[in-house]
Amino acid sequence: MQRPVIIGIAGGSASGKTSIARRLKKAFEATSSVYIIRQDDYYADQSHMPFEERLKTNYDHPFAFDNDLLISHLAQLSERKTIEKPLYDFINHTRSDSTEIVAPSDVIVLEGLFVLEDERIRNQLDIKIFVETPADVRFIRRLLRDVNDRGRTLDSVVTQYLSTVRVMHEQFIEPTKRYADVIVPEGGKNEVAIDLLTTKISSIIAENML
Repeated sequence: MQRPVIIGIAGGSASGKTSIARRLKKAFEATSSVYIIRQDDYYADQSHMPFEERLKTNYDHPFAFDNDLLISHLAQLSERKTIEKPLYDFINHTRSDSTEIVAPSDVIVLEGLFVLEDERIRNQLDIKIFVETPADVRFIRRLLRDVNDRGRTLDSVVTQYLSTVRVMHEQFIEPTKRYADVIVPEGGKNEVAIDLLTTKISSIIAENML
């Protein structure tokens, strides 16, 4: 059994990482199994902390993530083993009691803020992608997402963006662009980039089948 193709998609908050991941999943769903792993589900468990303390966590810092667990799961999936993936509860700011069983697949797409920040993760990736989107566009997308989908207030989103998100992006996320094999402007709306990526992934899958 051949090792799966692992694709990492990094970029700023609301840059379009998920859109690209979904486009790639759709492109290969007819010929091979594709699974998307969100790095967000690997935020560290904070169930031992009072809710008020969880609110103080800097969720835009690499230390907010349980990378050890993520790396372990990537290694298991690379060996075609099934994993029990955590799910994150963004309302209560901690790991959910529910988990998700993930079976081995031919293509694994890992998307998240710091996918290219940790060398141990980078070493497991066959293709490294950085999504580059203007800051104002990312902020508007994040504002709409957090208010509509994650139950946040407008004031809390703005405060978090100004105090941590923007600073952490410049310090930890933007520099990881240098590790990317491909830089994609404007996320899933970049049809040329999507076509190039699907062609490359197809060639890797074909090589693995030899």
